[in-house]
Amino acid sequence: MTLKSGRIDAHHHFWDPTRYVYPWMAGAAMDPVRRPFGPADLAAELGPAGVAGTVLVQTVSDTAETREFLGIAARTDFVLGVVGWVDLTSPAVGDDLDALLGGPSGSMLVGVRHQVHDEPDPRWLCRNDVRRGLAALRSRGLTYDLLVRARELPAATEIAAAFPDLQFVLDHIAKPRIADGHDEQWRERMPALAGLPNVSVKLSGMVTEADWAHWRAVDLRPFVRSVVDWFGMDRVMFGSDWPVCLLAGSYESISAGLHDAIGALSPSEESQVYRGNACTAYRLRSIAKGTGDPD
Repeated sequence: MTLKSGRIDAHHHFWDPTRYVYPWMAGAAMDPVRRPFGPADLAAELGPAGVAGTVLVQTVSDTAETREFLGIAARTDFVLGVVGWVDLTSPAVGDDLDALLGGPSGSMLVGVRHQVHDEPDPRWLCRNDVRRGLAALRSRGLTYDLLVRARELPAATEIAAAFPDLQFVLDHIAKPRIADGHDEQWRERMPALAGLPNVSVKLSGMVTEADWAHWRAVDLRPFVRSVVDWFGMDRVMFGSDWPVCLLAGSYESISAGLHDAIGALSPSEESQVYRGNACTAYRLRSIAKGTGDPD
């Protein structure tokens, strides 16, 4: 696999409700996306958006899904890496990671994620057993994706500060209440996390925190611009959150909305946001075989 020129979508999913149970997919509102989505569904969307590579992200707390995603990555040209799942609280977390890394297509594993915002304890990330799991990621050169809301931001900040040599990536800008037009708790707590140099952030998942039917780029703009101000252009990256995003718009409209919300970018800034920062955070250059990153 070569790391082609073009944009990188740092956050998307595949799923199959006929094979797995997705607790977050409950309720009639999710009916439009309650069907299988796989590589063939996404492939047609990428070319018009200028996307040449992607990062495939876990959807359930099951290592079986991670193994399947690694197999998909191995046979899908555009999937450059997988953010999977392991039980960070397990005493055997190191063995579990080694089994994935040493198994078929294990080199495609770039990180791990857990649905932290669904845990009852807002300080779940700071538990001793979770810390042990994060140390196992660090020793294997993997990245940890933070899936949190404002409630969990203090714990996320504390744990990222405690692991300065572990790369963290904050998903979906921590899901602020965009539909309300403001989120004071989010705004108060984000700068501390952004102040840590080992934390990057995905400009993803925003339209489903806005009004699904009526959102506009102007609704995203104050949140996007705050995140860019806090993190800087060298630590923000594009992610579609497809196919979740289909609840609020097409892949094309999501991409256009971010383009309008973030404003004019220089060529070097555009390369960072839409490509380089994802390569750095997930070490995608080290995965690709061939000529490497030509940019």
